[in-house]
Amino acid sequence: MTEPIELKRKRLLYRSKYCGNKEMDLILGTFAERNLETLSELQLNRYDELIRTPDLDLYDWIIGRKPVPPEFDHDVMKLLQAFKFYVERSESY
Repeated sequence: MTEPIELKRKRLLYRSKYCGNKEMDLILGTFAERNLETLSELQLNRYDELIRTPDLDLYDWIIGRKPVPPEFDHDVMKLLQAFKFYVERSESY
């Protein structure tokens, strides 16, 4: 039985925000909030596989500290590597 795509997006969003390592929770949670709605089902499957890897390995691949293994060197990894995590601040005080 296949998982409905909207249920998959909700599950991935939750897992992204609560993966264990606080830094990765922030990076992946923000990435997921901003990108999951536009990812195809194939890309969601790739993202699901990525977030199942150990946090420290994934972090090293994202920041370029270690080379990405061939099985994870795909479009979703490139999106994660290009993702600019920051909090926008209001110009008004």
